[in-house]
Amino acid sequence: MTGNSTINAAQVRDLRQTSGAPMMDCKQALSESGGDIEKALDWLRKRGIAKAAKKADREASEGQIAAYIHHNGRVGVLLEVNCETDFVANTDQFKEFCREISLHIASMKPACVRREEVPPAAVEKERAILMEQIDKKKPADIQAKMIEGRLSKFFAEQCLLEQPWVKDDKKTIDQLRAEFVGKVGENVQIRRFQRYEIGL
Repeated sequence: MTGNSTINAAQVRDLRQTSGAPMMDCKQALSESGGDIEKALDWLRKRGIAKAAKKADREASEGQIAAYIHHNGRVGVLLEVNCETDFVANTDQFKEFCREISLHIASMKPACVRREEVPPAAVEKERAILMEQIDKKKPADIQAKMIEGRLSKFFAEQCLLEQPWVKDDKKTIDQLRAEFVGKVGENVQIRRFQRYEIGL
């Protein structure tokens, strides 16, 4: 076993993004595997922690429509979250997950669930703006990387799954979803939402 002192934050972040496992599990897995990401993934899989990727293709046709009204009464959210069985859908754990996502939507105002839903015209408009902003003296490949990096930030502002969670900005909503998949043992998908705000 290797001490935690040899494990850095970047390694933990990378493992969390790959596995969807909670931070403390990732730290332990990296410690047990001497900082080797592949061995750490195997460690997580053996313990049933890194389950989200395997379940992603399973049909999720049950779930809940959650309704949330923000405390000021001026913002409301309707949210559909799907899972595989009505047993999981009716648990307090599932309802609390839906509430957390609804609260995040109320606070952070995403425009859509995933980047595929952003209108192509909006993406091209943003790309054109970024083209005007970058340093044209840099090589073309560097310019392209800069634009893609800034587009990723644009998607992180627009898309629910890519937004940093309002309660812990070290994880995205999709990472939060993946962690929840590991806990309940079913495919869980955030299907759609509608956010309402007085005057908008």
